[in-house]
Amino acid sequence: MKTPRGGSSKRKVAAKAAPLAQEQKQYTVRLESLGCPKNVVDGEVLLGDLDKHGFRITQDSEAVDCVLINTCGFVEDAKAESLEAIMEAAQLKQNGQVKKVVVTGCLAQRYADELAESLPEADFVVGFQRYEGLPATLRAALGGGTLAAEPRQEPVLPPHRVQVGDATIPFRSEVQRHRLTAPHTAYLRVAEGCNHACTFCAIPGFRGKFRSKSWQGVLEEAKELVASGVKELNLIAEDTNQYGMDRRDGKGLAELMAELGKLEGLQWMRILYAYPSYFSDELIDEIATNPKVCKYIDIPLQHMSNLVLLGMNRPPQAHTVDLLKKLRARIPDLVLRTTFISGFPGETDEQHRELVRFCKTFKFERMGAFTYSEEDGTPAAGLPEQVATEVRQARRDELISQQQGISQRFAESLVGREVDVLVEGYDQDGNVVGRTQWDAPDVDPLVFLHQAAADGSEPLEPGQMRRCLVTGTSLFDLEAMPVA
Repeated sequence: MKTPRGGSSKRKVAAKAAPLAQEQKQYTVRLESLGCPKNVVDGEVLLGDLDKHGFRITQDSEAVDCVLINTCGFVEDAKAESLEAIMEAAQLKQNGQVKKVVVTGCLAQRYADELAESLPEADFVVGFQRYEGLPATLRAALGGGTLAAEPRQEPVLPPHRVQVGDATIPFRSEVQRHRLTAPHTAYLRVAEGCNHACTFCAIPGFRGKFRSKSWQGVLEEAKELVASGVKELNLIAEDTNQYGMDRRDGKGLAELMAELGKLEGLQWMRILYAYPSYFSDELIDEIATNPKVCKYIDIPLQHMSNLVLLGMNRPPQAHTVDLLKKLRARIPDLVLRTTFISGFPGETDEQHRELVRFCKTFKFERMGAFTYSEEDGTPAAGLPEQVATEVRQARRDELISQQQGISQRFAESLVGREVDVLVEGYDQDGNVVGRTQWDAPDVDPLVFLHQAAADGSEPLEPGQMRRCLVTGTSLFDLEAMPVA
């Protein structure tokens, strides 16, 4: 925007701006986002509220008025990482670099009172359903003044330090977001909460009951994201493929992806966090035939031994095996990502060996494993046959070691093929990197892109979708060159 010329115009602008600047000081806020993509979306919506109300959002390590710690409360390692981030922010506050520390996210929702008592450095502990009120809370705590985009109000009382209530809250609009991901990729939340009763999982207790976002709400948000330059939408929920089943309008995930496929400018959409019980024939056909749907499904299975699955309250082995075979048979070029739990209470060595054998035979292209974690309030935490920590770790390590070879051979099978690559940008060593349709952001391998100086093709830039020839591998990662 050009600066207006002429003294009178300048004076007029300044005269109007003076009382606004006095009443609506622009406080600075930084967010530390931990945990899963659902937390990322929460953070983006929360920052969108703050941005709308006149706060300046920064990710720099400069001194700020407030640091928000968006915590994860899924397993013990995630909790420890969240607590460490809170303590680092508290140290910044003690050093005078930060005025206020706010704890949000799953840990805040789940352990609000305990956090407030044990961490006096945290000024506020805020649960999911109180995020919309955070701009007013912060402005009152930082010195008052009315919110930007709000009419003048009466002076507010000091806000409560702990602001947490019921986890099952209706969806609000998530269209206005301050994006934390790269401009060309975004997470699109289609549902929230979970109605399952997996015995190892505490998520329903702090994420609430399953509820789908409205059909129109999802489409409005998707249109806004694509209009802003997003080429890839990663569909997320606790159970993504259950979308729409709590409504009676007949619009489920298959219908949603068909509608999203009509958006001009959108090139990829992928399914993350699918549950093995909700794959209809219509959904499988949509994944197989819609050219914009990545041939990639993330479907956490947790185990493959029937007795362990029974103890977990998960679908039985036969159902899962039939589903996996059907998915591979009907979806060409499908890549499956899954995760398993090692050391669930009562897991015997033979049950672990059964899981290892299945993974060796079935060959998931992408697989992760983590050790069982005793979660407060879950049925499995009270079981008497807890597996020793070192045994859990050894079993996890065996699964991961075997998977490394499987993933490496899958990468080698792609050498010589032409594939579409979404250019991500540069890694810390200055290499140009991208992802194929079989690589979800942040969790899967990368493609290292090399461009010949005289190949005549357009220079590589973040956000481009480029046709590339896979020329080699580096363990699980690919090396490729653009096709002119």
